[in-house]
Amino acid sequence: MAKPRLPSDLLPHALADGLVVLVLLIWWQAARHLPPIVLPSPWAVAVSMSDFVTDADLWRNVVATGLRVVVSVFAATIAGGGLAMLAHHVPILRDLILNRLQPLLGAMPSVGWAILGVIWFNVSDAAVVFIQTAILVPFCLVNISQGLRELDPELIEMGRSFTRARWLMFRTLTLPLLAPYIIAAIRLAYGVCWKIALVSELFGADTGLGYVMYQAQLVSDASMVLATSLVIVVLFLAGDALILRPLARLAAPPPS
Repeated sequence: MAKPRLPSDLLPHALADGLVVLVLLIWWQAARHLPPIVLPSPWAVAVSMSDFVTDADLWRNVVATGLRVVVSVFAATIAGGGLAMLAHHVPILRDLILNRLQPLLGAMPSVGWAILGVIWFNVSDAAVVFIQTAILVPFCLVNISQGLRELDPELIEMGRSFTRARWLMFRTLTLPLLAPYIIAAIRLAYGVCWKIALVSELFGADTGLGYVMYQAQLVSDASMVLATSLVIVVLFLAGDALILRPLARLAAPPPS
């Protein structure tokens, strides 16, 4: 009699969950022998995370950071996509944008943008959005440029045989073909933006999760520092799973 076989994905899930439990046990054990100012216990961090739900001031800081992330990702996608379109449709600008501007934006240090943002916009929402957008633009530019390079020339030529209206061509043909690359650019920018949100808010804002972490650092509240970092992880995973992944599935080309 054949032995029943376990589902093929059971072992990987068990391994992943077991590793998480092991890390928590090691963390809990290490925290027992270290002062809370150095390494708080998992329970202390969980309590600090719960404060983000029950404390109105902390909740407002979460909302402030989330709104800045959304605005910055949208602005970077528009700016990066616009530059990619210029490079694709205006040959005289291609070398300037792809071989001069893109490497410059990609290599510019994040701290440099943060300092410039505060100098130009003072401590404000505009400074944070500018810092984050400037850092994200090259990611969107690279992804959307790649999508434009991979457009099927035969499909484009077929579209031109039906209409010469550029806007109609873009809306009905080019944009659907570019959709997977645009969504990929948005997902990449969204992930990077949560990573840089703390840096931009440390320099350019008096609200948001970066400001919360700065206040925690002033009083050496390690549990709040860890809790703020984990809240960002949760927010990123929620946005990606509930919004961006479904969009990516909708934009994916049908199987051939």
